Amino acid sequence: MEIEKVLYCKKCVYPSSSATPLTFDDEGVCSGCRVSEQKEEIDWNERFQKLKELTSEYKNEEGYDILIPVSGGKDSYFQTHIATKELGLKALLVTYHGNNYLPEGEYNLFRMREVFDADHIIVRPSIEILRKMNRLGFRVQGDMNWHVHCGIFSVPIQAAVKYKVPLILWGEHGFMDLGGMHSYNDFVEFTAKYRKEHALRGYDWDDFTDKGLEKLGFEGKYEQLREKDLLWAKYPSDDDIFEIGVRGIYLSNYVDWNGDKNADLMKKLYNWRGSNKEFQRTYRTSSNLDDMHENGIHDYLKFIKVGYGRTTDHCSKDIRAGKMSRSQAIEEVKKRDHVLSDDLKRWLEYVDITEKDFLETCDTFRDPRVWWVQDGEWWKDNLWGDSSSYGKVNLPKHAIQKYVRT
Repeated sequence: MEIEKVLYCKKCVYPSSSATPLTFDDEGVCSGCRVSEQKEEIDWNERFQKLKELTSEYKNEEGYDILIPVSGGKDSYFQTHIATKELGLKALLVTYHGNNYLPEGEYNLFRMREVFDADHIIVRPSIEILRKMNRLGFRVQGDMNWHVHCGIFSVPIQAAVKYKVPLILWGEHGFMDLGGMHSYNDFVEFTAKYRKEHALRGYDWDDFTDKGLEKLGFEGKYEQLREKDLLWAKYPSDDDIFEIGVRGIYLSNYVDWNGDKNADLMKKLYNWRGSNKEFQRTYRTSSNLDDMHENGIHDYLKFIKVGYGRTTDHCSKDIRAGKMSRSQAIEEVKKRDHVLSDDLKRWLEYVDITEKDFLETCDTFRDPRVWWVQDGEWWKDNLWGDSSSYGKVNLPKHAIQKYVRT
């Protein structure tokens, strides 16, 4: 079977198989790098003035001026710092808690209401429901943390409607930051379309009820979830959104966004804490502290599906920021992107799945653009130029044919 060859950006280390949509220009440079270059031409003082003018229109004598979705991470600290300390806004902080925080992440999260003198709502679904959602997310789409994406992009909007707070301040637009989905000149804002089609990969809460699973052809994967179990995952109606005038803006359109600098500043100002130990699958210790599996086994699934992991993400950001050379990035990717991390054991116990079941299910999600089967092993082309084997195939014979190359 003829397969289009995976290309790698000539500037950063992103592949054309990227989970975040991107394109390549005639020079072999990806759209993420090209959009990142725009930041050098922007007058950020002028942009911040625009933010001041925009937010001043939402100051409220009786209620909250702004709502900020927060995880307790470096970026949500930075968002809240800008809103409360520099813009003088009365903020409502809202968190979706997926139950698997690292200790450092939970320490940071629980300090926010004191540090920023802000009211803070934390929604924590039933642990049994979360276990079921972990299993379903994994089995249906190879993403045990789908519920986290859904909660992050549902709970704050529910709160905005309930407490009548029209303005929501998000951090960076992920698909724009990584893949260059939009220009900085677009001033793109949050939409329900972006939530469903991109952040949630086309799924929604009702797809995880038994009726929804049956409709999608996932009979046998039922977890007896009902609508009443997933109220936290429901997006408000258009009528509710329009009545309040809910609007979500991205801070990265108005300040020169840099995650590492955000972390350094928040450590200095508020004693924000990064991870006490290095992760196996990335060299950064300041990212994704709201889930102990996000930098681990969750990220390993991305490598299984599209052939790269979080080290590629972080290296590409650091190349664009001028902190790392491409050759250094290649060495980091070679060292980390393929690693099956030790947190797998904890997650398997958490959701009551065997390692054999895990590995067999993983293999069903591999992208044929990236992976092929040769002599019972999985192979892929590497960023550094050659091809390598990455372990044995765990598929039945009838499912292997689409991975055989001629």
